Amino acid sequence: MTSRLTHHRLPLGWAVRCAVWLMLAIAMPLTAQAAEVDTGARDCKTRAGSTLSHFWELSTANDCDTFRLRGYKPVSVMGVFSDGVNKQPLSTAANRSATTSQDYQRHEGLLQLSIRTKLATGLLPTDPGRTDGLWFGYTQKSFWQVFSRGLSRPFRTTDHEPELAYIYPVEAAVGMGFTARYAGLSLNHQSNGQAAPYSRSWNRVILMAGADRADGSQLNVRIWKRMSENPSSDDNPDIANYIGRAEVSVLWAVNPKNSLGLSVRHNLRREGHGSGTVDWYIRPGVTLSNPNAGLRYHLQLFSGHGDSLASYNFKRTSLRFGVSLVDW
Repeated sequence: MTSRLTHHRLPLGWAVRCAVWLMLAIAMPLTAQAAEVDTGARDCKTRAGSTLSHFWELSTANDCDTFRLRGYKPVSVMGVFSDGVNKQPLSTAANRSATTSQDYQRHEGLLQLSIRTKLATGLLPTDPGRTDGLWFGYTQKSFWQVFSRGLSRPFRTTDHEPELAYIYPVEAAVGMGFTARYAGLSLNHQSNGQAAPYSRSWNRVILMAGADRADGSQLNVRIWKRMSENPSSDDNPDIANYIGRAEVSVLWAVNPKNSLGLSVRHNLRREGHGSGTVDWYIRPGVTLSNPNAGLRYHLQLFSGHGDSLASYNFKRTSLRFGVSLVDW
């Protein structure tokens, strides 16, 4: 098996590099201080508080300390059956369009890995019993041409997404039974790690907020601004017009075994590019010994632009199914 990922390049950009140095300068003394005060083990699987409070560890009852691995986005293994595939990635930037077409199959596999860790806590004052957090996350998403035997089943494209996020707890009723739980700011880099003409990358500043209900349903909103780049080195100057500038995600907890999700990205422009994703998560079973198992059967419908960076301006509809590990 061969792979098109022959040249690995992750240009984090000046903002992300500065943020990494800053987070280390903040996190190291705070971590040392925490180690002196509290050396006892904590139950990171506790479900105290709301769903989002548990996920982001927004209360002292949920706090699981720093530098422990948690799940972030779903860790997934899925089959992808679509109406098309991007055989020749194109860009409006000079020397960033493929000159030949590859005989890719419409149907392929999808592999996603996503993890995060809390770097520091207690950075800003909060209400008693509440806590903020500085997080680092990494997500890797690969489309695998597992059915393309003639091409030796390559990975068609792989996206890498490191992210630094600050999450602050809030408490405010927003209607329909939802209570706002957090507000946050993120520095986000995304790159496919390839050389020209296949290289695609961008950096964003993301504002985010989330609310949930007592039944576990969630509402998350993100809006972002792309960081400016030198036009001579910009792989994809129009990427925000296709992938979008904002995202709204809703997760409805139908019952203890089933959850339905809807995510909509939009470019906030008149032409209306973006994408929509519908997710159906099915919990295979709950036992007394493991009531919070994160494994789900996962059925997903995607339609629109930007299911990968290489295809940021390529529109397709695909049905995906497999298994995902969530909130582990």
